[in-house]
Amino acid sequence: MKKVELLSPAGTLEKLKIAFDFGADAVYGGVSHFSLRIRSGKEFSFEDFEAGIGYAHERGKKVYATINGFPFNSQLNLLKKHILKMAELRPDAFIVATPGVLKLAHELVPDMPLHLSTQANVMNVLDAKVYYDMGATRIITAREISLKDLKAIKAELPDLELEVFVHGSMCFAYSGRCLISTLQSGRVPNRGSCANDCRFPYEIYAANPETGTLFKLEEEEGIGTYIMNSKDLNLASHMEEILDSGVVDSVKIEGRTKTAYYAAVTAKAYRMAIDDYYAGKIDSQKYQYELNSLQNRGYTDAYLVSRPFEKHDTQSLDFTMQLGTHQVTGEVTEDGEYYMCKYKTLPNDELEAVMPLDAKVEFVENEFGRVYEREGRVYLQFHKLQALNGKIWESVHSGNVNPIKLPTKFPPFTFFRIPSHPDMGTYPKK
Repeated sequence: MKKVELLSPAGTLEKLKIAFDFGADAVYGGVSHFSLRIRSGKEFSFEDFEAGIGYAHERGKKVYATINGFPFNSQLNLLKKHILKMAELRPDAFIVATPGVLKLAHELVPDMPLHLSTQANVMNVLDAKVYYDMGATRIITAREISLKDLKAIKAELPDLELEVFVHGSMCFAYSGRCLISTLQSGRVPNRGSCANDCRFPYEIYAANPETGTLFKLEEEEGIGTYIMNSKDLNLASHMEEILDSGVVDSVKIEGRTKTAYYAAVTAKAYRMAIDDYYAGKIDSQKYQYELNSLQNRGYTDAYLVSRPFEKHDTQSLDFTMQLGTHQVTGEVTEDGEYYMCKYKTLPNDELEAVMPLDAKVEFVENEFGRVYEREGRVYLQFHKLQALNGKIWESVHSGNVNPIKLPTKFPPFTFFRIPSHPDMGTYPKK
């Protein structure tokens, strides 16, 4: 049986490496030109992106390049040059969003696999066949599609790969076709510069056009003002249902602009879910423990397994973002020797290690600290905080950029965390 692909976001070269180390089979990302994530694209130079592709290919992994913006007429010559330049880097596919760009890319680079972006809103066999006939090898289906519709497309077009989102931010608008940010701040969502205006709190007013009277509508207590704030997608508990369908070729995680810790934890959680499915031992509680440690807007399973009119829990009305169950305290350097602080750290704090699956670490106790295991998890306690330059600190904080010596070598990019609240840190109750 062919395993489903796990596809993670890569907003930077570091996040690309982390996603692979924590279990991703492929990543997607791009430079700022013609990408729907201009901010993350700016952190990826052509040189870094090429290095990331080389890093992936050395490990038998894949990189898909995003060219999924909506170009203006004045940019078409620049777009042609960009497509050819990106092709020289030898990514494993282009992700494009419009019929015109799909046709152009197919003409300029006929051997390049072409993945159609979710922005194209494919939800049925008719649209899927049009893009397939134009050269699309994979369709990243609309966020609103159902498993039933995916099965219908696959039955009609068995050679067409289907990719679905399973985790991450959800757009208030129909698969991202939104103009709110354009109207309010001039930042165009479909060209990669969305200001996330749907995440803001709003006050509601009523106006009388005859008199010019304007008054505020008072809200009921407990009813929030984040009226357009969609919850985050989380389908980790539905992986068995998704993979049982037999029609999904790739499961995708949103989040190129999110943290390195997010890249690690989401890749690890869904890697566990996929591997457990094929091993016949699904444990949703285990995956949700990891995902609940992330900052989020509340979680929803959205529409893949439920019809839209059946859902009344997709909006987070009371807050724009909430803390997860854990706070990240630090990250291991790429050589595995040092701890870089991300939060206040004191000697004898019990820090839980978040390592790639199947990673090993030596359990030791020495002058620098103690590394030990409890209930299947690895922990670190510093005895002293000694920096690379030899200075010993009583505590370190997120602003302290001194590498702190670890008691033993950890896998590169290991993260450490503590519960956000004293009663957290265990599996959430079912």
